[in-house]
Formats: sequence, C-alpha cells, structure tokens
Amino acid sequence: MARAQFVDLVTVRTLSGAASRGRLWAGSQAFPCALGKAGTSHDKREGDDASPAGIFAMRYCLYRADRIMRPHTGLPLRALRPEDGWCDDPVSDRYNRFVRHPFACSAERLWRDDGLYDVLVVLDHNDCPLVRGRGSAVFLHAAAPDLGPTAGCITLARANLIKVLGRIGSDTRLRIG
Repeated sequence: MARAQFVDLVTVRTLSGAASRGRLWAGSQAFPCALGKAGTSHDKREGDDASPAGIFAMRYCLYRADRIMRPHTGLPLRALRPEDGWCDDPVSDRYNRFVRHPFACSAERLWRDDGLYDVLVVLDHNDCPLVRGRGSAVFLHAAAPDLGPTAGCITLARANLIKVLGRIGSDTRLRIG
C-alpha cells in the first residue's frame, strides 16, 4: 500500500451527554464508536472502566484467520491462535503483555467466541514505560452489536473497523479525548 493512503491521526471524541459513546475520525471518514463505561480518563487505572485519554501509537493488528480475511492495513499483522492471551494482572512480570494460555496469572483470552476480538489493534497504552496498575489490554477492536460500552477499549462495528484499518499505517497515531 502506498504511504499516501494512510492518515497521520485517527481521532476519537465522546458525544455530548454520552461518555461511553463517541465518533472516530480517520481522515474525512467518521464512524460511531464505543468507549469505556466511565468515559475517558487522563489518569487510567486497572479496572476503572475508562478509556485512556491521550495520543497512542498503534503497534500491530491481530485477527482471527478462521473468521475473517486478512485485513488490508499498513500495520504489522498476525493471525491469532486459540492459546493467545493478554496479561491483566499487575503483579505479574508479564503485565500488559501478550501471553500464551495456560498462564499462571490473570490474562484475557484473545481467542473469543463473541467475535469482539476477531480483529483488534494493540495500542501503546502503558507499555513504554510500563507502570503496574495503570491499565492493560487497551485495544481498538470490533464492537458488540449494540455498540455497548467497553471496559476501557475503543470499539467500532467490525465492517467500519476493517475500513479504518485500510487507512492506518505504522506511523498513524490514535488520539482519544
């Protein structure tokens, strides 16, 4: 893909009066999105149900090859496997990192039955430097059918997420708030 197709910045803003609902802009395209149940926070904490406010790099994209075609994107891509997970236990040395199940500490399963992680983008929230307890597993991923609130991620209808992936590359940043 030619670099000219990629936007430099994807922006998420909450809707007035609806902290967990927003709009995501990728260039001139805008899409409805969901945010954390508690809206956004500049002081993100593990379990606070808020999406972190700030500007984030998009590290890479993971997808379920058994459910969707390989997405077109300028991000690095990897197919998910049934044992893939993400550590959300602040006491673990693998906190806010990719892990493989079985895993001794608390870790989300990325291979889900509900389709929410059929395609997801890993954001650089709380990874460099890593601060224990400042939030983990913050992704841009497919939304629930009702576009309901999240535990801190940003979600889009899967078809819209696929469209957005085609507009982003390794240099694209995501601004939340």
